[in-house]
Amino acid sequence: MFAQIWWVESQMRLIRRPLALVVILLFSSVMLATAAEPGRKMLSGHVPKALAQLKAQGVLPATNRLSLAIGLPVRDPAGLDAYLQELYDRHSPNYHHYLTPEEFTARFGPTAADYDAVKEFARTNGFTITATHGNRLLLDVAGSVSAVEKTFQVTLRTYRHPKESRNFFAPDMEPSVSAQLPIADISGLDNYSRPHPNFQFRPTQVAPRLGSGSGGAYLGNDFRAAYAPGTTLTGAGQTVGLVQFDGFYAADITNYATAAGITAPPIQTVLIDGFSGASTGGNGNTEVSLDIEMVMAMAPGLSKIVVFEGNPNNFIPNDVLNQMAANNTVKNLSSSWGWSGGPSTTTDTIFKQMAAQGQSYFSASGDSDAFPSSYVDNAGNVTAPASSPYITQVGGTTLSTSSAGGQYTSETVWNWGYVSSAGAYVGSSGGVSSYYSLPTWQQGINSFANNGGSTTKRNIPDVALTGDNVFVYYGNGSSTVVG
Repeated sequence: MFAQIWWVESQMRLIRRPLALVVILLFSSVMLATAAEPGRKMLSGHVPKALAQLKAQGVLPATNRLSLAIGLPVRDPAGLDAYLQELYDRHSPNYHHYLTPEEFTARFGPTAADYDAVKEFARTNGFTITATHGNRLLLDVAGSVSAVEKTFQVTLRTYRHPKESRNFFAPDMEPSVSAQLPIADISGLDNYSRPHPNFQFRPTQVAPRLGSGSGGAYLGNDFRAAYAPGTTLTGAGQTVGLVQFDGFYAADITNYATAAGITAPPIQTVLIDGFSGASTGGNGNTEVSLDIEMVMAMAPGLSKIVVFEGNPNNFIPNDVLNQMAANNTVKNLSSSWGWSGGPSTTTDTIFKQMAAQGQSYFSASGDSDAFPSSYVDNAGNVTAPASSPYITQVGGTTLSTSSAGGQYTSETVWNWGYVSSAGAYVGSSGGVSSYYSLPTWQQGINSFANNGGSTTKRNIPDVALTGDNVFVYYGNGSSTVVG
């Protein structure tokens, strides 16, 4: 045995120098493939992590056209963060001195010169500008695959999706641009991710509760009776905005209002990225109907509900979020959708603008039970923007009441366990962020350390309310019970 080892070592000495040279050459070629050329900067977060385990099947045809949203960085990121701290500090003279979209743009938005530079960059490289934005944080463009690949020095390859029955495309490396160009990220370089509605149909093994709806599901005034009994507040004079990636049927909303004994507020739809507003026929319609119905159940006196509908087949969530920030008369914003992959710099910037304008953005934490370690920020899972510290994450509970439509008695975390029809564990999602620091409002809470949370990193969710046994009208006349 020792003789064999000596022989191997002697042979390794003979080839060590040539082998070392080969390793250096290989390493150099890899670095050339993954590092930007001199004078260029790489933009991180655009390559889905799943690609590391997948083999490319081909390349995207050069003549295909893509729609992109180019994100620009804010002018004074440190100043914006400081202002947000002051804005929510009761002892600061800037406490609740919210900005208008115009004031935000003048103070923190990219300059007009920077925006013009990006527009010129797009035109010069063969892109058509399809939309501009008042805050100058986004520039929407369209161009051929060949233009995208040449401009950003990537190859758009096709792959078989590891979790869904479809193919997808994605860049084989991170895109790069001139180091002087004010670009933060680019949305639309892949279609690995599709929007995921955060609801589940109630399985047969789950016992009904004490709601006043069909089968004991919670309906209409049940929520107000449990959480805000006796209040005269109805949301009068207020407006709620909803993030959606599918359409709804007006008849379902009318049916719900009739069953609940309430009057539906006016509903305004804002169609984004060429979406027609028609239901796609999938589960997305259930989520849209559910969200509208829950808002009117809790706040039947609203002035209106604004439904911001993004295109599920041209999925650019930043376009939807930026439209909501531009319409800052809508102060209450809500989303029950998640997505995966893609850069987050511009997304977080838009959330910061909302906070600077006094808009409250509430996001469902998810429906896939507690997140294991590092799942919260895993770009391969449908959890974005779950851990962003600039919004309020809302978890789900299982509510118990004294009777149908009766008073609150208790709550536990929503957890159905393993559901065979879903092929997964189902319940309220939550966990610890792998890179966002602990926000100020979570500091000094000892229960985190005692319940698997973190005292240094962002914990989600922030708050919770009933997310189980909820009645919904959907699908142009159907009804069911969901979590």
